[in-house]
Amino acid sequence: MATKQDDAPVADQEPRLPFPKQHQTAPGLESKLRPHPRYEAPAYKAAGKLHDKVALITGGDSGIGRAVAVIFAREGANVALVYLPEEETDAAETRRAVEREKRKCLLLPGDLTSSQFCQDVVEKTVAEFGKLDILVSNAAHQNRKESLAELTDEELAETFETNVYAYVRLARAALEKMERGAVIIATSSETGILGSRKLPDYSATKGAINAFTKSLAQDLVEKGIRVNAIAPGPVWTPLNPSDAGMTPDRVAKFGENNPMGRPAQPEELAPAYVFLASNADSSYITGTILQVMGGEPSGG
Repeated sequence: MATKQDDAPVADQEPRLPFPKQHQTAPGLESKLRPHPRYEAPAYKAAGKLHDKVALITGGDSGIGRAVAVIFAREGANVALVYLPEEETDAAETRRAVEREKRKCLLLPGDLTSSQFCQDVVEKTVAEFGKLDILVSNAAHQNRKESLAELTDEELAETFETNVYAYVRLARAALEKMERGAVIIATSSETGILGSRKLPDYSATKGAINAFTKSLAQDLVEKGIRVNAIAPGPVWTPLNPSDAGMTPDRVAKFGENNPMGRPAQPEELAPAYVFLASNADSSYITGTILQVMGGEPSGG
């Protein structure tokens, strides 16, 4: 018999603020976050929408990337995960979660700021699984600043190389292998739509992601390849607690200014990626920035 808690809307069952005060050194580990981010999406019922597909997911060790990997596997996809070597323990846990869904998982540690590595992960994915149907460019770098004066050239370069250059390079490499019906999905952010006072470089990269997504989508329509992005609001992942500009006090209240009064859990974002990856659901959608922002108003 279902309990009252089981019958409650999913959003009402997610952890509420304040969270414990905490901070990590970048890139951060999901295993150290309290509460642990929720990624298993127990309420999500699969329908075989990605049966026999192959997905390459960057930042797949934790956060949104982990949740997407698990739910893609539940829908029938094999997945390859890209992550930094320091995130190996998180990546191993994601692989175990994918394998619990009876699908295969390839781990690809390395640095996406390397153009050659972007090419290599595509090649290795195809070598392992024989094809590439879905690219999810999700990995990101961010650090808050009190003013633009704090933004060094080195930090600016790292943010753009991780967030924008990698997306462009991965898409370029993936398109050498993709066939009609393939899909590219990027993780944008509400900051790419609204801006963010203390994240000028990060916000700029997310705006660039939006523009590149729309441009590439137009270019690939005739080839039958769709390109979209998802713009999340605040999400409880290692990205923000390991932001050098976040204090433990601010981490504890991360997302409090969102209309829902909390950050999203990764499992609340993942179904949007299935929607855009599934040709059964979104065959007429390309060049779109899908907002999953917890009620945050925007002009788009």
